[in-house]
Amino acid sequence: MSRSIHRRTFLTATAALAVAAAAPGAHAAERTRVTPAFTLPGDRVYPEGIALDPRTGDAYVGSFADGTVYRAAPGLRTAEVFLPAGADGRHTANGLKADRAGRLWVIDSSAGVDVYDLRDRSLIARFEVPGSGPSMVNDLVITPDGTAYLTDSLRPVLYRVTPADLARARGGRAVLTPYVDFSGVLAPHPTDAFTLNGIVADPAGRWLFVVDMTGGDLYRVDVATGAIRRVALHGGDLTHGDGLELAHGTLWAAHNAVNTISRWRLSPDGTSARLERSFTDPALQIPTTLVRERGRLLVVRSQFDKGGPMGPGVPEIPFTVARVHGI
Repeated sequence: MSRSIHRRTFLTATAALAVAAAAPGAHAAERTRVTPAFTLPGDRVYPEGIALDPRTGDAYVGSFADGTVYRAAPGLRTAEVFLPAGADGRHTANGLKADRAGRLWVIDSSAGVDVYDLRDRSLIARFEVPGSGPSMVNDLVITPDGTAYLTDSLRPVLYRVTPADLARARGGRAVLTPYVDFSGVLAPHPTDAFTLNGIVADPAGRWLFVVDMTGGDLYRVDVATGAIRRVALHGGDLTHGDGLELAHGTLWAAHNAVNTISRWRLSPDGTSARLERSFTDPALQIPTTLVRERGRLLVVRSQFDKGGPMGPGVPEIPFTVARVHGI
C-alpha cells in the first residue's frame, strides 16, 4: 500500500463488491466469522503487514503510518511495541517476514528493507532501492534456501536478496538487486497505477506467485530460470489483490479496497487456479494482508479509508488484527 493510493480505486469499490458477492461460494458467507484477534496500541496505526515467527508463533505487525513494528505473543489480546516509530530512520513498515534463522525483515516502502535480529532487536543490514525513480517496495517472501524476493508496486521488477548478499551486507548497507523484469508482461495500465503487490512461494521454493493488483492477474515465476507465466484464473480475478498466503495448494488473497478475502485452488504445476470462495464483509476494514494460523486467518485491518492513504475520516479505535474463521 501507499500514501498516494489513488482514491478512484476506492470509489469504484461498490461495483467490485457486487462482483465479489456473486462469486462462487459467496452464499456460504454466513459460515465465515470475523472476530478480533488482538489490538494495536495507538490512534493512528494504520497497520499494513504481518508476519508469524515460525519458531515461537509470535505475530509481528507493521504500521504504514510511522514504521512502528508491534509484537503479539500467542494468546495475548494486546500487542506491544517491538521497534518504535522511526527506528533506524524507517518511515513505514509494510511487508514483514520472520525467517527460521531468527531474523525479521521489515520493508520501508519508501526506501527498501531492513533486516533485524529478533533476539536483541539489532539491525543486521539494510538493502536500499537502486536508482532515483519512483518506487514502492511492497511485499516479500523468503524461500526455503533463505533467499528473499521483494515486489515493487511502481516498478515492474522483483528484487532478490540471497544469503550471500545478506552476509556481505552484515553491519551495513547494500543495494537491492533486480531479479526479474515484468516489463512487457503486465497488462497495460496507467503509469501511476500500483501493480505488483503480494508474493508467496510454493513449499519447495521452485515457484513464486505474484499478484498484479491493478490488472487482477496472478503470475508464476520459475525461481531457477526467472521465466514468468500468467496463471489462468477461473471463476474470478485478483483485482485489488494485496497480501497472499499459500498452504497445501490453497491460495488466499486479501482484496483491500473491496473488503474481500478470496480462496483459490492452485493446479499442481501452478499454471491455473480456480476460485473456491469469496467472502466480503465491511468488518474486514480494508484488509491489506493475511497469514494462516492454526487453520484460521489472521487478517490486518488497515482502515486506510478512514483518515489513511485511501480517504478522509476518523478510524475506529483501537486498530486490530482480525481472526477470520471458515474460509
